[in-house]
Amino acid sequence: MRWSRVIQTVDVHCEGEIGRVIVGGVLDIPGNTMGEKLAHLNEVDDSLRRFLCSEPRSGPAGSFVLLTPACTPGADVGMIVLQPDQAHAMSGSNAMCAITAILETGMLPISGEKTLVTLDTAVGLVRGSATCRDGKVECVSLDMPAAFVAKAQQVINTPRWGQVTYDLCFGGVFYALVDVDQIGMDILPENARDLATSGVELRELIAAETDIAHPLVPDVRGLAYVMFRKQLDNGVLQTCTTLRPGRADRSPCGTGSNASMAVRYASGQAQIGDVLTTRSIIGGEFETRLRGTEEVGSYDAVLTTISGRCWIYAMTQIGLDPTDPFPHGFILSDTWGGSATDAQVADA
Repeated sequence: MRWSRVIQTVDVHCEGEIGRVIVGGVLDIPGNTMGEKLAHLNEVDDSLRRFLCSEPRSGPAGSFVLLTPACTPGADVGMIVLQPDQAHAMSGSNAMCAITAILETGMLPISGEKTLVTLDTAVGLVRGSATCRDGKVECVSLDMPAAFVAKAQQVINTPRWGQVTYDLCFGGVFYALVDVDQIGMDILPENARDLATSGVELRELIAAETDIAHPLVPDVRGLAYVMFRKQLDNGVLQTCTTLRPGRADRSPCGTGSNASMAVRYASGQAQIGDVLTTRSIIGGEFETRLRGTEEVGSYDAVLTTISGRCWIYAMTQIGLDPTDPFPHGFILSDTWGGSATDAQVADA
């Protein structure tokens, strides 16, 4: 065996959503801020993301969590989320996976029943509090980036569903939140493929006419995801975030839950102290507590704390043989649920 590159990961899932935390083989990414590091990965050199996130080294489900030295004083470690479409500034489930891996493998010590870990992200510091017992992280609570509604009740004309109404929100990345009954489906496991491809189709249509950037972090821009939602009779919000090129988030989605609370507050449905339970397509749950408000540029934003659970299931070494014909990997529509493009097919 001869490898020209070796990367080690701690493989974690958060309520079923995979976050493979990179713990070896990457020293750092160029950039003086986490925003600059994110821009480098998306605009200058995306080879690491393509190498890890595509076949044959990965599959449609899950993300890779890149840990870097922190750029902001007071942070323990920097975090960027690598996914098949691009690198993203923030993800709640992946932040929970990162903190679980950091503590359960001893990268930072567990200190009592509550251990604090502060992540440096392109959208600011994310302070995590891990409830631990006997060396196990039982729950992670995250003080999320300030979330806001950029444009409420927007309407887009679509070829398949006619007019679709959505809320354009920021919860760590930008979302279009869509009531799922508008596309004639329920959020059920047997509908996962149809939900995923429909969400990606809607995302492309909305993104084509939407130019949005974070008012304080210009490197964070553009619509990332469509999240389908359904209000259940018991007060639970059922969610399904759809990710390019075509899959459904297995978790209730932390940044999406953050955005959902922003919508509730803006519409008068929530006040400080309220707790929202979000439930995923496979039944996992997050709790989102509204703890305050602040201004983000010209937007009225909410501050939330989101809690969820993670489990480590593997430790992996990933290598590249110098003769491998797929150093950048590939994505095919038979399993990924989208349409393969030139950018998604390997350099043979």
